[in-house]
Amino acid sequence: MGVLSEKKVSVINWDEGELQKELKKAMKEIEINWSEEIRKFIEAKFREYKRKKALEEIDTMLAGLSKAKRRTASSYVREDRDGN
Repeated sequence: MGVLSEKKVSVINWDEGELQKELKKAMKEIEINWSEEIRKFIEAKFREYKRKKALEEIDTMLAGLSKAKRRTASSYVREDRDGN
């Protein structure tokens, strides 16, 4: 396979320049559009971040609300059924 898979990789012991050279060489051996893959990854991370922030905002808003009385939802459903 590639250069990285053939070696027993100990990334911690590699100096940064050597790792970059080996990684670049291995990436060239694979027919992948790396810039497209990186763009997709960044977009996915951005969407994940936005969802997380939105959920945090919702949690903050919900924390400020008082709790509904017991059986409130069922009484609304019953009221709606009886009204039709």
